[in-house]
Amino acid sequence: MKRFITFSLLLSTAAITFAQNVDKSITLDEVTVRASKVVNKPDGMVIYPTDSQRQASTNGYSFLEKLTLPNLRIDNINHTISAIDNRGGVQLRINGIIVDKPEMTALDPKDILRIDFIDKPGVRYGESLAYVINIITRRNDSGYSIGTDITSAITTIQGDGMAYGKWNKGKSEWSVSYDINGGKSKGSNILQTANYTLTDGSIYTIERNDVETLRKYISHNAKLTYNWADSTATVFQTSLSGALNKTPDNYSIKEIIDGNHSYKATSRDGSKDLSPVLDIYFFRQLTPKQSVTANAVGTFISTKTNSFYDEGTPYIYNVDGKSASLLSEMIYENRLKPFTLSAGLNYRYKHTRNDYTGDASARTKMNDNKLYAFGEIKGSIKQFQYSLGTGVSYIHYTQNEHTYNFWTYRPKLTLTYNPSNELQMSYTFQMQERTSRIAMTSDAAIRTNSMEWTVGNPDLKPSRDMEHRLLVSYNTNRLQSFIEGYYKQCRRPNMAHYERTDDNRFIYTQINQKEIDVLDITAYAGYWLLPEKLQVAANGGMYRCFNFGYDYTHCYTSWFYVGSITAYLGKFYLRGYIDNGTRFLEGESKGYNGAYSALQASYNLKNWQFSLTWANPLCSKYKSFENELLNRNLYKHSIGYSKDSGNCISLNIVWRLSRGRNHQSAEKRINLKDTDNGIIK
Repeated sequence: MKRFITFSLLLSTAAITFAQNVDKSITLDEVTVRASKVVNKPDGMVIYPTDSQRQASTNGYSFLEKLTLPNLRIDNINHTISAIDNRGGVQLRINGIIVDKPEMTALDPKDILRIDFIDKPGVRYGESLAYVINIITRRNDSGYSIGTDITSAITTIQGDGMAYGKWNKGKSEWSVSYDINGGKSKGSNILQTANYTLTDGSIYTIERNDVETLRKYISHNAKLTYNWADSTATVFQTSLSGALNKTPDNYSIKEIIDGNHSYKATSRDGSKDLSPVLDIYFFRQLTPKQSVTANAVGTFISTKTNSFYDEGTPYIYNVDGKSASLLSEMIYENRLKPFTLSAGLNYRYKHTRNDYTGDASARTKMNDNKLYAFGEIKGSIKQFQYSLGTGVSYIHYTQNEHTYNFWTYRPKLTLTYNPSNELQMSYTFQMQERTSRIAMTSDAAIRTNSMEWTVGNPDLKPSRDMEHRLLVSYNTNRLQSFIEGYYKQCRRPNMAHYERTDDNRFIYTQINQKEIDVLDITAYAGYWLLPEKLQVAANGGMYRCFNFGYDYTHCYTSWFYVGSITAYLGKFYLRGYIDNGTRFLEGESKGYNGAYSALQASYNLKNWQFSLTWANPLCSKYKSFENELLNRNLYKHSIGYSKDSGNCISLNIVWRLSRGRNHQSAEKRINLKDTDNGIIK
């Protein structure tokens, strides 16, 4: 109710403010509509932003917020983008290059030409992706661009600052960036009740409630890039980056109520990881219709962690981890007359060695080889458009004495019909592999509390997903809308499995079980009430999931909604956003990730922009998550609260200075990275 009232107040304020600022000389019969233009395409849509949207934005995240993209939560404060519908990951690209926080923060919204929003990614984009956002920009040919982007929370200790610079002359371009972010929180706590059904049939209850917590973190990220471009015919780029992340001496003190016995338990943990990355890229336009692209990335990750927990008895272990990987990809493209052909080869090798010492003594040595070949054609016949692709992957995995070989066939078909420029109907089918995080395939065993253990499964195999999607969309200059049905079948997926031993230890692991099915129905509408001045958007729907394990069946239905209103008032910008969070049931875990609402205002002053965001207003005790474990022998109910996330006010200050001419360098088509350290948690 508080979120609804706040959102209603913002809507009224924006409408009143606009009425006071509107140019009274405008006559309705001569209005020129210049709102965002949306063009449908087989794998998604192209969005041409308005000048108001560019001018009101501070960076890439801030810009995407204003596009009200369906099914996405874009958090400009924490610089994150996530899919509300749980379908998979979100990949960000700038001019075809996969980018992360540094590039998105340094992006100048005034240079953005259009957005390719791909909600049906093809076979060449990889696995576990639901959305790809490719931001197309103009570039500088000679000159420089420097700037800073600083965000600081006023109500809590949390900050993020970045400085960057880019210099170009002739065919060469150098760029450098440095980002530091960190925080300290003492306002989070978790309340948990666990019911253990013992071997004799009795129920043993333990309550674990945080009474004091401290969470600290700091991250450094630096990147140096050199780019050489000969018009649009040849591009060579190399970059060296490094990341250092530390979480020093975090702890929580819990009150444990174990039957009639009550005592305090302390949990402590810390970690430090260092990761340098070398990226080499080459593009060559062979003929006006043919091109070849190659990319190679080398990554090394060094990780040290420590953990201590004294519930019942002290449990202490450390991990010394090393991981090295080589990722490479080559793509050939030929724009033939009836269709465009793309084909490529991707090879990835990863070596991981994690040494667990102390009470969790283990040594895991893993080698993971993956070879993936793919091909795709795209074309059109009158009002019909089609995309047909297929990929074949081979995985060879070894860990100590465990080994397996796994083949996957990945076809994908998209058929699109456009009876008019505004209306589009499409159907998509695809089959792809789904692999577990490397940590869950290790043979390490970690005690999580006095009753529970987490154990890896080296024999865990990848699984296959089949997806069907039917979409009907209608877009005009002022209206963007669609209704969609989505169904997914996961065959032999990696699902939660709990075992109770004879001595009443409860072990969590993952095994390949029967099936997970998902049904999702979504509707979306975004409309410019006043072109380039006032926009509203809303989407919502139903999410139904089915989990079929060997010894359990769990089904769940949830409803979700998202709403936003945005007002552009010259140098001022106002925005309100609200969603009811994400609800899901996977395996035997029923989860909820907290609702989110925000009010935002910004002001432009020459090369400066100032933004103020009030996140989760009028919410002093923010519920960040709620989980239920539905196993027949172990029921757990956990609720997490975050004092810092409620009523959080943040100030963002951006300064940017650019000088130079337009530069027509070719865009980087592929980019690869690896951030998985393989440590079980």
